[in-house]
Amino acid sequence: MQMVILAGGIGTRLKSRFEKIPKSMIRILGKPFLQHQIELLRESQIRRILLCIGHLGEQIKDHFSNGKKFGVSIQYSEEGENLLGTGGALKKAEPLLDENFFLMWGDSYLLLDYPDIWNAYLKAGHEGMMVVYKNHNQRVKSNVIVRNNKIVLYDKWKSYPDMIYIDNGISVFNKVILKEVPADRVFAIEKVFKKWSLEGRLAAYETKQPFYEIGSISGLEEFEAFLSHKDLRER
Repeated sequence: MQMVILAGGIGTRLKSRFEKIPKSMIRILGKPFLQHQIELLRESQIRRILLCIGHLGEQIKDHFSNGKKFGVSIQYSEEGENLLGTGGALKKAEPLLDENFFLMWGDSYLLLDYPDIWNAYLKAGHEGMMVVYKNHNQRVKSNVIVRNNKIVLYDKWKSYPDMIYIDNGISVFNKVILKEVPADRVFAIEKVFKKWSLEGRLAAYETKQPFYEIGSISGLEEFEAFLSHKDLRER
């Protein structure tokens, strides 16, 4: 199993507090956020990781190197400072991608059964599977409609009354998705998510586990509180 993490974003909502480090390197309880992600993935049997890096990405490479000291194998796909968006970054990584791969946002922390998701994807026979959470607009605006274990509508930009699910920050895809993405230009992979949902090409994997994120100050504080309580429970 290969995990692709989109870790090249600037982190606009956090820029005033963390201007000189990439979002993935924000330290929480003494470790960069990305290290928390990687340790969770290692414990979940995912040890092959591809990091799509961009803004201040050298800091990520300097800390993690090839991943050996963290018990994983890490490769890098670099955008540089001219960021290409979620789709453009993934397109640039195409030579390094497995035929099927996990895709995760660089600011999400997800306590999930990753091997079970992988097996469900292979069994479903679709070219993509999105992990969804029944959100009811409680955490942020819901953006997914699910029927009969399929995504029938995903829309990042517009909410509809019957949207009660949200993209939980992780998906599995066949490499064929890259045929939908133009090369060497800014492009949002979420446009393909919407297109594929309307074409019936996205399976749904429902989880009861909400995501944690550090894309906002409130999300960062919630994640830090979660880790603090987790550490206390494990002592």
